Amino acid sequence: VQLQASGGGLVQAGGSLRLSCAASGRTFSIFAMAWFRQAPGKERECVAAIKWRGGATYYADSVKGRFTISRDNAKNTVYLQMNSLTPEDTAVYYCAATPNAAVFTPRVSSSYEYWGQGTQVTVSS
Repeated sequence: VQLQASGGGLVQAGGSLRLSCAASGRTFSIFAMAWFRQAPGKERECVAAIKWRGGATYYADSVKGRFTISRDNAKNTVYLQMNSLTPEDTAVYYCAATPNAAVFTPRVSSSYEYWGQGTQVTVSS
């Protein structure tokens, strides 16, 4: 599975951005996808995850009520709608996917086998 992320950019505090991650290859094997982010000097953290079938979601507390993860199975694409952005949301955002349903903890990066390239999100104050 290959993942291609897009949609990052520079936005003012309070603004919105939508990230997209298109999957290709053995997409039928995908069990779940997620968005992680990593700010300078900080650990990579999961901000949101979604199961490919059924659509169950997970959100980090820091983004609940502001970010929405969704997927379009026909397009093999997952989205992250980010509203009410703050400078603390500034980071490189990565999409990830996993085919493994047996042991899956959405917030744990080792749960994911495939990673896309990062896309920079910068929120100015």
